[in-house]
Amino acid sequence: MPASLTDRLADLTLRLVDCPSESRDEAAALELVVSLLAEAGVPTIDAGDTCLIAGTAERGDRPLILLGGHLDTVPAQGNRPGRREGGVVHGLGTCDMKGACAVMLELLRDGVHEDPDRACDLGVVLFGREELPFVDTALTPLLERRPGLRTADLAVVMEPTAGEVQGGCLGNLNATWTFHGEAAHSARPWLGQNAIHRAAHGISRLAHVPVSHHVFSGLEYAECVSVTRVSGGVADNVIPDRVEAHVNYRYPPGVAPEAAEAQLREWCDVEHSELTIVGHAPSGAVAVDGPLAQALIARTGRPVTPKQAWTPVAEFTLAGVDAVNFGPGDPKDAHKRDEQVSAVALTRSYETLAALVRTGA
Repeated sequence: MPASLTDRLADLTLRLVDCPSESRDEAAALELVVSLLAEAGVPTIDAGDTCLIAGTAERGDRPLILLGGHLDTVPAQGNRPGRREGGVVHGLGTCDMKGACAVMLELLRDGVHEDPDRACDLGVVLFGREELPFVDTALTPLLERRPGLRTADLAVVMEPTAGEVQGGCLGNLNATWTFHGEAAHSARPWLGQNAIHRAAHGISRLAHVPVSHHVFSGLEYAECVSVTRVSGGVADNVIPDRVEAHVNYRYPPGVAPEAAEAQLREWCDVEHSELTIVGHAPSGAVAVDGPLAQALIARTGRPVTPKQAWTPVAEFTLAGVDAVNFGPGDPKDAHKRDEQVSAVALTRSYETLAALVRTGA
């Protein structure tokens, strides 16, 4: 008896999970994907630099829907190989986002992209290094060297959304905040200037910046700033002359990158300190009003919500492609030791996207 769609998706997810692909080590996963698609007679395009394209890569007579996702994962936490228990697939990357990759591959393996009566063309774009800082991205250069991809009518980035459509994404700004002092013996601290004490003052000031909420295109996003790491000190008997704090600032769509950097510098304008921007991934435009995005939202049967994180939606929208987030994983399960995805959620994502391609509505 042929395996059910749910079983096929769960099994395919496990095959992807069991193939190691931590960031910068995606080669084996790319080879597996090529092999899996070749089994079904689906050709692939090696687009270089960890990028793979399958299905339609440029708009023709039909509207083009691109499904996008990353094959890399965060480092393993004793959660590979994966396992399937009680309708749930467990293991590294199941939620973020090998379950979604399995959905994309199975749509191609089932020939949804070749249905002669389809309303839309379907393309799949897989890439690596998404879990690394934005400066390491493989997707933006791909969109630059493959202009046909930029003709898509809608890009669906299959990041975890628990099966709902999420619009836009936050900007993600990272900076090093350095505090300076003067070293001295801890028995005579008045002969120096304690950089840790100065850092405590600055960090306390930043901690009092409230979370603020902004409505953009009808969706509410939370703007927040946090110190995520602090390092400094020389020895137990030395007044330190230098402390570094890592600052992470998440800002909503509609804020220009330059304005975000200026805002962070204003908050961190403390005497005897300096702020250095070390990474900046701009926010993604909210593109939920187009006909295909609206059709996808309607098919989920759920209201559109904001994406309170950064995703490659930003890269697609910066390249001029309308893009939304939609995937089977639940954000609460991403990057956990017991990362997981429901087999039912995989099936629902497959069926929703297959129907969208076939009908365009």
